[in-house]
Amino acid sequence: MTELINEVNRRRTFAIISHPDAGKTTLTEKLLLYGGAIHLAGTVKSRKSQKHAVSDWMEIEKQRGISVTSSVLQFDYSGFRINILDTPGHQDFSEDTYRTLMAADSAVMLIDIAKGVEEQTKKLFWVCKKRKLPIFTFVNKIDRFGRTPFDLMDELEKVLTINAYPVTWPIGIEGNYIGIYNRLTKEVELFATDNRRGQKQLLSTKGSLEDVKMKDLIGPEYYENLLAEIELLDMAGDSFDVEKIKAGELTPMFFGSAMTNFGVQAFLDKFLELSQPPLPRVTKNGFIEPTDENFSAFIFKIQANMNPAHRDRIAFMRICSGKFEKGMSVYHVQSGKEIKLSQPQQFLAQERTIVEDAYSGDIIGVFDPGIFGIGDTLCLSKEKLQFEDFPVFPPEQFARVQPKDTMKRKQFVKGMIQLAQEGAVQVFRQPDIGIESFVVGTVGSLQLDVLEYRLKNEYGATLLINNLSYSLSRWILGEKKDIDAIKGIDNGMLLVDTKDRPVILVNNEWSLNWLIERNPNLEFLVVPTDARKI
Repeated sequence: MTELINEVNRRRTFAIISHPDAGKTTLTEKLLLYGGAIHLAGTVKSRKSQKHAVSDWMEIEKQRGISVTSSVLQFDYSGFRINILDTPGHQDFSEDTYRTLMAADSAVMLIDIAKGVEEQTKKLFWVCKKRKLPIFTFVNKIDRFGRTPFDLMDELEKVLTINAYPVTWPIGIEGNYIGIYNRLTKEVELFATDNRRGQKQLLSTKGSLEDVKMKDLIGPEYYENLLAEIELLDMAGDSFDVEKIKAGELTPMFFGSAMTNFGVQAFLDKFLELSQPPLPRVTKNGFIEPTDENFSAFIFKIQANMNPAHRDRIAFMRICSGKFEKGMSVYHVQSGKEIKLSQPQQFLAQERTIVEDAYSGDIIGVFDPGIFGIGDTLCLSKEKLQFEDFPVFPPEQFARVQPKDTMKRKQFVKGMIQLAQEGAVQVFRQPDIGIESFVVGTVGSLQLDVLEYRLKNEYGATLLINNLSYSLSRWILGEKKDIDAIKGIDNGMLLVDTKDRPVILVNNEWSLNWLIERNPNLEFLVVPTDARKI
């Protein structure tokens, strides 16, 4: 029991969230650099570059310079076992990000100093807030001209309704920053000029603010300005409160530049000190503690073809309690079967390491023979618990897809089924038509681009895509005889999802209301009955 408690307490599992282009993947990579997991950072700035962020492993991510799927990165640093969940920032992949947040114990919110709180950041923040996750704020790109730190603090309070306590504060004026001041340690860190653009750790000089040498290094103008800003923060700002941080009511704030490594290590060290070890998880029968000796976990992500040479399928699980041991057999709640978890792996993007054991808070991947689904529960058979349902989001864009080459039908069907299991898109079919074609639903058009790319490059199936005019979907709840006799079907398209649940697509709210009025015996649901809305 002592071993389990010690191992749980040194785990830190967190997600990084932001609007696109705020520098999230770059920050992830620099945390790996300072954690010693990599020794030379790549760059995500140029699509033509031969170096790419470690966390962007999918080929389309390297080509477009964006993240389109969540990645898992694990390493040890300063006595901690760190699990980073790097999420896509683009709104078209929000559902993947939301699912990933279910596996996190805290979140790092990345903000561009020039742009402040952007739209996608707001959406992800409220998901974290709803789950009462502790939120740490990293203001990025301070090597560029942008908003003042005080303006950003004010925006956090007004737009996100959360107070901020700046742990580190930039030293300089109007974007010309030379270092940071740590308000908790009263220490100054001045950074050396470096033309390597963050490929190596950034050299710095540390010392007390009261040291005469440090005062000379800062310079009289910057020094006096820093003293004035610190005094203002101490007088008018919020006080430091660990309990409010844990409750998600106060966000510790840090300033830096992920591209140049400015302030990154100061953030990493203080984050690990302030963030919490694995938290209790909600089940349908109450909470389960991470130090409970009975093993339990849930599947939050499935990824096919991480290794194209082997066409494998990996199910990513968050361990919620107990200890995982290689080769152990567990109870799969959704199928009611006992299964042996084979090929357990931990990840640094594409690089894999076979693991012998893992503990609460760890993220591991296991081979998926095709039985796992997003949100599935794994536990010891005598427990048979079940974790809370994962959010499901109604798609807003629809298209009929079919293989361009009928000889590739087998590859097409396999690819569509596997990508649907991943949650990359939502897949539907017409009950009276075979699987020569599917209807796919997406949140945004970029998801469809990724689907087309992956089917071609991973499964060898080129698509014919016919965009449909529908913009709303509703799951139908009712007696089969009433569904079969639905009135007004000429105003929509009746489909079934991958679990054979009836779904109707309509053009707009007016068409939906017309259907509701004419079918009083049926319910039209935004999400399936066995899921919940976030």
